Amino acid sequence: MKKILIVDDEKDIRFILNEILTENHYTVVSAETIKEAESIINNDHFDLALLDVLLDEKSRDGLYLLSQIKKKNKDIPVIMMSGHANIQIAVNSVKDGAFEFLEKPFNQERLLNFIKRGIEFSELSTSKQNLQENIFKSFELIGQSKEILKIKEEINKIANSDGRILIEGPSGSGKELLAREIHKSSKRSDFDFVILDSSRINSKNFEENIFGIIKEGTVIKGHLEKANNGTLFIDNINELPLDAQNKLLRVITDQRFKRLNDTLTVKSNFRVIASSSENLKQNTIDGSFREDLFHRLNVIYFYLPPLIERSTDIPLLISYFFKRFKGENYEYKNKIKNIDLFYDYNWPGNIRELRNLVERIVILGQDDVDKIEKLVYSYFNSNLKVDKINSSKSDLTLKEARDNFEREYLIKQLKINDGNVSKTAKSVGMERSALHRKLSLLNIKY
Repeated sequence: MKKILIVDDEKDIRFILNEILTENHYTVVSAETIKEAESIINNDHFDLALLDVLLDEKSRDGLYLLSQIKKKNKDIPVIMMSGHANIQIAVNSVKDGAFEFLEKPFNQERLLNFIKRGIEFSELSTSKQNLQENIFKSFELIGQSKEILKIKEEINKIANSDGRILIEGPSGSGKELLAREIHKSSKRSDFDFVILDSSRINSKNFEENIFGIIKEGTVIKGHLEKANNGTLFIDNINELPLDAQNKLLRVITDQRFKRLNDTLTVKSNFRVIASSSENLKQNTIDGSFREDLFHRLNVIYFYLPPLIERSTDIPLLISYFFKRFKGENYEYKNKIKNIDLFYDYNWPGNIRELRNLVERIVILGQDDVDKIEKLVYSYFNSNLKVDKINSSKSDLTLKEARDNFEREYLIKQLKINDGNVSKTAKSVGMERSALHRKLSLLNIKY
């Protein structure tokens, strides 16, 4: 049962509201004074508030209580009431975050309609917030390779910055995930993370999508307005048409714009994070991307390497994805015998491809070791690009073929153990000093 806070210094009004709301299956808590209301706001829970504008104190009023409620929880809907209403009071209350303004004497049907819509709005906001929190909890920036550790360190450094960010890296490398991690670590984390996918934007729908529009008197917010106080993530910005790039350049500079079919200027305070699967600097040279926009975006730069260049993270990622799909206590090593296949593959689809493979194994493998092994071999036999017969070519001597095999094998083991010679020596069954000599003999840098 939803609880509603009533604050009004008139006893009769509190009584009438209490009767109406109780009959409509709401729980009511009421206050007569500012002091009583403050106590409830600080110590009690409620789902919606009805506040009179003029109360028992001259220096503090209902708008003051509105600000206190919003400080505690910005998603609680507040309906302001007044028997001495004027347009300016109504405008100020809505501007300060009120859900609606109700003039006394009020119509019962109108009152209940406002309350119903307010609670629906609150539930939607809570659902949206929970969804975002679950997204953040479900996806993490996984890795202990030096590249990922460096990125994690950089995230901590820029946590309180509002500088624009450019993230480059191949498709599937985790650019959106990195953008979410930056947002989650920032001072804007309580507000929305809004995605503008440039691959779905064209010249015809760009303005409506980004600026919003008024249709038949209804405001339809665009991405810029939705991102107010939060983060605007422009994904695949390399695919944005040139004329759209020009419009975007103007608006990210002053963060002011007009909706379509509207004369009012809207101001939105957002942070911009852009991603590209191509080298934007090169794109500026060949003319497919505006150089001035590139420099506006490239204040803070991140590069996410392909998975093949951070192969030491592969076991961590496999374990993470299996635990996500199967549960925290799942141990994939008991189910996959030939894990080396995962290191021989080039992973053209990067982390996204690895994730999809693990999900496929979970769905089709049915926790059966034989089925899982068949799925793994079938996948890599059809996709593996590594030429396994190079070392057995007839133009190689036996020593050359053996050296080639040992070199590939030891390079792979070093990658698995993140370049740690002691761990590698233990895993391959060699003394540390002997492994050092072998690495030097085969000219393997570590």
